[in-house]
Amino acid sequence: MDLVTLSRLQFATTSIYHFLFVPLTLGLGWIVAIMQTVYFRTGEESWKRTTKFWGKLLLINFAIGVATGIVQEFQFGMNWSEYSRYVGDIFGAPLAIEALLAFFMESTFLGLWIFGWDRIDKRLHLAAIWLVAFASNLSALWILIANSFMQHPVGYVVNTATGHLQLVDFFALITNSKAWAMFPHTVFAGLTLASFFVLGISAYHLIKKQNVEIFKRSFQFAAVIALIAAIVVTITGHQQGVEVLQSQPMKMASIEALWKTENPASFSLLTIGDLSGKKEVWSIRIPYLLSIISYNQLTGEVKGVEDLEQEYIQQYGPGDYVPLMVFVYWGFRFMFYSDLLMVLLAGYAVYASYRGTVEKMRFGRIFPYAMVLPFLATTGGWVVAEMGRQPWIVQGLLKTQDAVSPNLTPGMVLFTLIGYIVIYAVLIIFDIRLLAGFAKAGPDATDRGFIGEPALVGGQD
Repeated sequence: MDLVTLSRLQFATTSIYHFLFVPLTLGLGWIVAIMQTVYFRTGEESWKRTTKFWGKLLLINFAIGVATGIVQEFQFGMNWSEYSRYVGDIFGAPLAIEALLAFFMESTFLGLWIFGWDRIDKRLHLAAIWLVAFASNLSALWILIANSFMQHPVGYVVNTATGHLQLVDFFALITNSKAWAMFPHTVFAGLTLASFFVLGISAYHLIKKQNVEIFKRSFQFAAVIALIAAIVVTITGHQQGVEVLQSQPMKMASIEALWKTENPASFSLLTIGDLSGKKEVWSIRIPYLLSIISYNQLTGEVKGVEDLEQEYIQQYGPGDYVPLMVFVYWGFRFMFYSDLLMVLLAGYAVYASYRGTVEKMRFGRIFPYAMVLPFLATTGGWVVAEMGRQPWIVQGLLKTQDAVSPNLTPGMVLFTLIGYIVIYAVLIIFDIRLLAGFAKAGPDATDRGFIGEPALVGGQD
């Protein structure tokens, strides 16, 4: 494989792995904060145990997420130095704010929360976990602002002396329509993932009839959040579709495998293409639906891949401007169909909670396995967002093939790619074993000593 392909594989590998942890942190922080608020208001010991249990799982996930996120920062300079030179004056600003403001705020108050149990005022301790949840989502916002510039560049000029991009309108950067379409979708995707995480583990303990009071309460609590969040994810996803059609029409056409321009445009339930990915062989489509998604009305033109490619050739010169459609098309369907399943499962969970039959659910055993659905959805969404932009690394301004570091060789990147795969495989095994171990042990393990809190053994520290 060539240098560009290997570099893309390496960045995709590390990014997908890192993004397994990010949405769980985003959503679980809010859930733990709400649980602790209930404990603060009621004073019930069972709510304290519940908060500590889910808080410990949040800490494990946060630690691995931070470790894998650091790798991302280094790759911009090591693998993508031409990109960093070209857009660094703009891209660096939101990343610096994220690190200096949001991340330090998050880590500082997380430390205060970990070590502050029964040591500081309860109101201050409660405020700490709310600030952790707020800061983690604020961190996501700044990263999305940086990423959105790659998808929809705004607020810049080209410096004629250096040939690089220069930021001239910071307000335009932070109000980028792409960022504010992505942010609520990301937040509620995190809440969906975290709530299904809680549902799955709670269902496991209910099946085992362990700590029934705590996990019945956790299940009921997460069911409501899961249903609301999964529905909102669908709504915000629709809003993103409207925005994508305007700023990245080729991405929309690739998502739908729409080769010919249509008005009204149909939505693809399932499309099979030939091995080259350049021709549709068989398809099931819903008439009008893509126009409804794109324009909120029955009619509306959605340009096809063939017409868009001819427009891009005229605008940017000869080249291949079609993303690798198999990943974009199926990435969206992993996301979309997983979300539909989650809405149905969350609805069933709410129904069981309303009936008071959580511990006797007929299909309760499905929830531990359903935890994989939001991970599939968030990974599919990331693939669509990033691969749908190709061949651009900055839409309309810089191609991915021109962004790699010139001093790299394929052998160097292949060596580090293999190294990352091996190290990350070990890390994910360790992380799953650690999370599974604490999850199966339940609140009893937390009672024997919370992180930052001395364990009592035989009545002595």
